[in-house]
Amino acid sequence: MTGEWKKRTTAVHGGTRRSQYGELSEAIFLTQGFAYDSAEAAEARFIKAGEDEFIYARYGNPTVRMFEERIAALEGAEDAFATASGMAAVSGALTAMLKTGDHVVSSRALFGSCLYVLEEILTRFGVDVTFVDGTDLDQWRAALREDTRAVFFESVSNPTLEVIDIRAVCDLAHAVGAVVVVDNVFATPVFSKAIAQGADVVIYSATKHIDGQGRALGGVILGTTDFIRKTVEPYMKHTGGSMSPFTAWVMLKGLETMSLRVNAQADSALALTEALQGHAGLSRVLYPGHSSHVQHALCTAQMGKGGTVVSLDLKGGQPAAFRFLNALRIVTISNNLGDAKSIVTHPATTTHQRLSDDQKAALGITPGLVRLSVGIEDPDDLIADVKQALAAAS
Repeated sequence: MTGEWKKRTTAVHGGTRRSQYGELSEAIFLTQGFAYDSAEAAEARFIKAGEDEFIYARYGNPTVRMFEERIAALEGAEDAFATASGMAAVSGALTAMLKTGDHVVSSRALFGSCLYVLEEILTRFGVDVTFVDGTDLDQWRAALREDTRAVFFESVSNPTLEVIDIRAVCDLAHAVGAVVVVDNVFATPVFSKAIAQGADVVIYSATKHIDGQGRALGGVILGTTDFIRKTVEPYMKHTGGSMSPFTAWVMLKGLETMSLRVNAQADSALALTEALQGHAGLSRVLYPGHSSHVQHALCTAQMGKGGTVVSLDLKGGQPAAFRFLNALRIVTISNNLGDAKSIVTHPATTTHQRLSDDQKAALGITPGLVRLSVGIEDPDDLIADVKQALAAAS
């Protein structure tokens, strides 16, 4: 039945499991272990657990399984594994499948922690990593090799909002037998068509739009049943990066309202972008959903809407950016995104501060760049707040 439902319906009802009590809201199974009727039953379950049988919460739990099944149905994936955080999903998906001597090609424009995993952790264990300009298909083509095991990129980059052509990169990667892993956070599950566009593995930080209300850390890896159960699950269950039952329940509740929130946020982000066109205090206004963005056509074809994040580049550099942040009255300074509350951060000194000046320059992370995650407040109030803060900054 789930396959016949549209996304908003699936986000509310997909994967629901009810106990004998017929509860309406999903139950929280706060247990780390499970009892067996006999020693023989325990032995049988460890040999092969049935579809609705569980062994240990690090391996699986009924509440967590509801979340996994619901997000998989929403994304159009065969299966999912829920993790303790978004970075547990990124590192888990990559580490589970890679070994010494493997080659990975990745876009250069990534969140700072993703860069750390690729630059520092994977290379430490003998994985060869090549970075490319993710928007340049010729660079992808040149970097891919016969021994390339995986390709990794953010479908919309953080924080400069470059849009990667998922289908084109997948076609190039699949031609050499590489697995395509897409961090799809900025696209959100609401606007995502990544699996349909050829992605093999999709990753979300559930902390962002899925929870969307600043309550819990979480992540999820989505892909084929074979990849999730034979590659990801053995690694994750032994290394301990699984999601807690309570967090899974929070995420299930977040999924129910996610489409309403994210669509409203994207509409407000577009309204804010339109209101700031040509502003004297800004050198750039970056939003893929606006016609001024160089990849607007690709964004529209790939996502439908432009997402919930707008990046602004203030002409006065870091001093102006700091004055802007400090003058905001509604928008809160923090380093999260995808929240119901509007949030702003200065990437050069926070999320990407460990990068060298040359790396920041290459990625377009200027001293004046601020990343604004648009919330669900009234768009007119947000526009007025941003404009008064820009006036104060100048």
